[in-house]
Amino acid sequence: MKHLLSIEDLTVKQIGEILALAKNLKAARGKRSHPQPLKGQTWALIFAKYSTRTRVSFEVGIRELGGRAMFLSNNDIQLGRGEPIVDTARVLGRMVHGCVIRTFHQKDVVDFAATSGIPTINALTDDEHPCQILADIFTIEEKLGRIQKKVVCFIGDGACNVPASWMLAAGKLGFELRIAAPRKYQPSANLLKRAGGKVIVTDDRAKAADGADVIYSDTWISMGKEEEEAQRLAELDGYQINDQLLAHAKPKALVMHCLPAYRGKEITNDVFERHAETIFDQAENRLHVQKAILALLAKAWRR
Repeated sequence: MKHLLSIEDLTVKQIGEILALAKNLKAARGKRSHPQPLKGQTWALIFAKYSTRTRVSFEVGIRELGGRAMFLSNNDIQLGRGEPIVDTARVLGRMVHGCVIRTFHQKDVVDFAATSGIPTINALTDDEHPCQILADIFTIEEKLGRIQKKVVCFIGDGACNVPASWMLAAGKLGFELRIAAPRKYQPSANLLKRAGGKVIVTDDRAKAADGADVIYSDTWISMGKEEEEAQRLAELDGYQINDQLLAHAKPKALVMHCLPAYRGKEITNDVFERHAETIFDQAENRLHVQKAILALLAKAWRR
């Protein structure tokens, strides 16, 4: 593994290595024996989109692994004034040891990795959110055991980056993914074909949640979609995690949300608070899983 750009690029073995190392790093956190594979390295964080969990977890993770983090927003560098991503990549590739990118276009991350000559991590694009879903799988396995043969139900906007990465993961790991969304917000036929695996898409919320092990949602208004807020709120109304929906899932089903959560919209406040421990464990696990990704990339590039 030379980069982490998409779950589609990972083998089942590589996913297993990430999750196993994340478990070890979580257990070792705060101990003197904590590994330092990034010692002497500087990693750049290029963020065109604002962030809380992604920025903090990567900056803390890089430092805990012995490296230094350099945060660069679009306003800080020439990308914000129109410099091609490949030229930025050529410059940073000569100066830093790796790059974490959170941006709009998947092609930008792919082009940066191909041009820079340094390990590159996709920290979110409009197409995919691989680090989030790897952390979610880690959380599910902590609480329920192996994800194979489990049923994950995603409720809401099924055509955005989070369900896309869930679909790619389902094709790799042998769990069932059900996406409940209005027809306008369902994933494309092309993505369904790419993902493979057992992915069921429906507009029937109760059917999707029936017997599910995990009920999952994300904001209805992704970054860059703010101008569509009123329309999205109207069209996604009812695709909410609430007590009525949870009645169809398994009695001890996990409720998960990748945050930030807009209570009263995609999830009710009562349900959120009852399942807050799982949701914030999920947020914390971004740190441990991303540290595992960083460590494995550092190892691969030393060879």
